[in-house]
Amino acid sequence: MDRLKKILGKLYRSPWLKYGIVTLLAVLLIGFIDENSVWHHFKNQELIEELEQDIQRQKDQYNQDNAKIKKLSSDPKAIEKIARERYFMKTDDEDIFVFSGEQPSTTSGHETVE
Repeated sequence: MDRLKKILGKLYRSPWLKYGIVTLLAVLLIGFIDENSVWHHFKNQELIEELEQDIQRQKDQYNQDNAKIKKLSSDPKAIEKIARERYFMKTDDEDIFVFSGEQPSTTSGHETVE
């Protein structure tokens, strides 16, 4: 027991141990615990990369939309095509038939024609 007390007493009085403990605490604080730690830095870098990819996707979509707007403003046939396909608009001498994939249901097994 006396030997252990002597060793601990020497370590306690040693300035290197104090510096070592302070250095270890600083590395832990800077590396993992602090808000500006290395760990948070790596997480933020990953987030930045994801956001830059999202920005690039948005720019691509913006360019595609601008191209569509330019086409619509310069080509009346493109406006007519959209009006016919999306809004079922027609000219006066046309008839539009809309087909659905659903089968008509019969309740009694007999179809009545009116």
